[in-house]
Amino acid sequence: MTGRDPGTGAGRVHRGRVVPSWSEPLAIAASRLVGGPLGRHALVGRSRFWTPLRVVLLLAVTVLALGWLGKAPCLQQYEAEDGTLALDWRNNRQYVAMCYSDTVPLYGIERLDVGALPYRDPWVEEPGTPSERVRYMEYPVLTGFFQWTNARLADGWLWLAERLPLPSALPVVVYFDISAAWLALAWLVAVWAVCRLRPSRPWDAALVALSPLALVHVFTNFDALAVAAAAAGMLALARRRPVLAGLLIGVGGAAKFFPMLLLLPILLVGWRRRDVGTAVRTIVTAVATWVIVNAPIALAYTTGWWEFFRLNQTRPADPDSLYFVLSHFTGWPGFDGALQPGQPPAVLNAVSLALFALCCAGITVLALRAPRPPRLASLAFLVVAAFLLVNKVWSPQYSLWLVPLAVLALPRWRLLLAWMAIDALVWVPRMFYYLTPENKGLPPDYFLGMVVLRDAVVVLLCVLVILTVLRPSTDPLRVLGEDDPDWPARHGRPRPVLGAVRITAVQRRPGTAPSGRVERRARCEWWRTSAWET
Repeated sequence: MTGRDPGTGAGRVHRGRVVPSWSEPLAIAASRLVGGPLGRHALVGRSRFWTPLRVVLLLAVTVLALGWLGKAPCLQQYEAEDGTLALDWRNNRQYVAMCYSDTVPLYGIERLDVGALPYRDPWVEEPGTPSERVRYMEYPVLTGFFQWTNARLADGWLWLAERLPLPSALPVVVYFDISAAWLALAWLVAVWAVCRLRPSRPWDAALVALSPLALVHVFTNFDALAVAAAAAGMLALARRRPVLAGLLIGVGGAAKFFPMLLLLPILLVGWRRRDVGTAVRTIVTAVATWVIVNAPIALAYTTGWWEFFRLNQTRPADPDSLYFVLSHFTGWPGFDGALQPGQPPAVLNAVSLALFALCCAGITVLALRAPRPPRLASLAFLVVAAFLLVNKVWSPQYSLWLVPLAVLALPRWRLLLAWMAIDALVWVPRMFYYLTPENKGLPPDYFLGMVVLRDAVVVLLCVLVILTVLRPSTDPLRVLGEDDPDWPARHGRPRPVLGAVRITAVQRRPGTAPSGRVERRARCEWWRTSAWET
C-alpha cells in the first residue's frame, strides 16, 4: 500500500492497512478534533482488544440502539376506557413521531397474534366492500416464517412473564422487541462481512455501521435479513467458497428477492476473469437453495405462496417511484390509466421490466468492454441501483440494500454519507405526507421533491461507479494496487496487482499561504506491474 507522511508530505510505501486520516478528506478533517492525522511514528495494531472490527461493531451497536429508541414512541401503551392496555397510536402518533414500523401493524393484520400459519391461513381484507379480497402472508417464505416464529417467541415470553419476575408488555410490543433483536444481529453480520471483505480498509465498514439509513430503517421492515445474507454470501465467495456463497444468496433470496440480483454480476465477473466454474457453482447453488426453500410451501399452500407474486403484479406505482412523481407533477394518468380495484397495471409492469432488462443489458456491455475485469461490488451496486430506480416500488427500507454495496464499490466517505443522509431524510416528508395536510401534514410536493433528489444522487453514484469501471486508475481500491478483493484468487496464483501509485506532495514556500497553510497535491502515476486476464 502507498501512503504518505501527513507531517512532511514525503511519499513512502506502507504494506497493510490504508490509513483513513491520511487518505480520506472527511477522516482528515475529523482527526483535527483529536490532534490531527495519525503520526509518522505511531504504533498501529498493538491493541489486543480494540481491533478495527470490534470498534466498528461497537459503532453499529450504538446506532442500532439509537434506531430502536427512534421507534420506541410507537411502542408506548395507555389505559383504555375499559381498563385494558392498548398501543398508543392515537392522533397519528406513528407519523408525528416518525416512528412508524411495518412490524407493528402487520402483527395484527397478518393474524400473527392469533397464531395463524403463514401461507395456509387466509383473512378477508376490507369485507363488505367492492375491494373485498382474500389475503395471505404477502412476504417471501423465510420472512413470513420469521414473523411467525417471533410471534410464537413473544407468546412464550409472556407465558414465562406470568410465572417469573420478567418484564412484560403488550404482545405486539414484545413481538417488536424480539424481531428488532434479530434484525440488529443481522445488520451486525452485514457490518462484519463488509469489514472482512476489506482487510486493507477495515474502517470503510464504519460507513455501514454509522449509516443514517441504518439508524432510520433497520427496524422499519425485515430487509436487514436479506442484506446480511447477501453480504455474507459475497464474503464466502471472496474466500473461495462458491457453494456456501450460493447457499447464502439463495437463503437471502428466499427472505427478500434482491440478493438474487447479485447472480448477474457474479456471472459477468466470472466470464471476464475466465473463472466461469466459480460463477456457475455459485449461481446453481443459489437457485437450487431458493427452490428447495420455497418448494414445500409452494406445493402445500400454492395460493398462499403465490400471494407475494400476485401482490407485486397488482400494486400500482408507489409514491416512492419515478412513475408516480411524473404522474403527480404533470397530470399524466399513467401507462394504464384508471384501474379497477385489484386490476394489475399490466403496461406499467411490462415497462418496468423492460427498462430493467435494458439496464442489465447495458451493464453486461459495460462489463464485457471494460479495459479490466470489473470489480464484483461495482457491478452488483449498478444492478441493484438500476432495479430500484426503474421499479414501480421503492419502499424506504429498500435503500438498505445499497448500503454495503455502495461502500464496497465506491468507498468515498463524504459522498456516501451525504447520499445516505439525503436518503434517510426522505423519511421526514414521507411521514408528514401520510399525515395529510388535513391533519397538519405536508402536501405531497415536498415528499416527491425529496424522492427526485434521492434518485438523482443514486444516479450520480452510478455514474461514478461506471467511471471507475471504464477508468480503473480512478477506482479507490485499484489506485492503491488492489485488484478485486471480492472475487476469489485462483488456487496457486497470487491475486493480481493492478499497478502502483506514487504520491507526492507539493508545499508552498513560506509566506505564500496565510497562517502557514500547506497545499499538498497528490499526483498518481499509473503503470502496469502484472499481466491481466481479459
